[in-house]
Amino acid sequence: MARTFLTERMWARLEPLLPSEQGGMGRPRLDNRPIVEAILWKHRTGAPWRDLPESFGPWNTVFTRFNRWNRSGVWQRVLEALRGEADCEWVMVDGTVIRAHQHAAGAKGGPTFQGLGRSRGGFSTKVHLIGDAHGNPVDFVLTPGQSHESKQLGSLLMGREAGAVLGDRAYDGKSCRDQIASIGAEAVVPPHPCRKDPAAFDKHFYKARHAVENLFAKLKQYRSLATRYDKTMRNYSAMVAIACVLTWLRL
Repeated sequence: MARTFLTERMWARLEPLLPSEQGGMGRPRLDNRPIVEAILWKHRTGAPWRDLPESFGPWNTVFTRFNRWNRSGVWQRVLEALRGEADCEWVMVDGTVIRAHQHAAGAKGGPTFQGLGRSRGGFSTKVHLIGDAHGNPVDFVLTPGQSHESKQLGSLLMGREAGAVLGDRAYDGKSCRDQIASIGAEAVVPPHPCRKDPAAFDKHFYKARHAVENLFAKLKQYRSLATRYDKTMRNYSAMVAIACVLTWLRL
């Protein structure tokens, strides 16, 4: 039997948030728990779907349900439900480049449509993330690897309330500071050294931003996130969402 991941406590929190186990026309189908365990095995190992251990059942059954759940946004809805516990007294934003495997290329729509591009890190995707005051994931956006972090700040802050937004120098531009001010938050962002009129910021408060760096380190322990193998942005987005979900389940 392959090593499993979910504890009983984690499964008790996750199970009510997943779709019904009943198949179409009343037909029974494989229970959700072995399917989820199989997805998590793939998630942490980065192995091809065809290499799933036989103890999980047919690999194509697991992939079919994973793909169907992704089309309906299941993992994003689970994350939305769990992040209701987030402490957004202040939030932290950052982005990281994820190297894409060569097999990630070739999906319909082209690389830009699928969130793939060329950065200094090579063929890649960038994950833009917003975390709460404790360094837990709140939401994320995917873009091609060369996309600048500042361009996605508006999407990450949309509809949110916070007392402060902590970010590195990538968010020092006027548009970013205006977006932070628009939600009534303080910008805790160090000015770029080339600025002629650098804005003041709370240096002591800024030290708390290390929590978002720690969060990325935790998320990248899952190999299907740390390297992008998925051809479609939809399926890779699910891999990022699953890593965020697991962070909440382990609290």
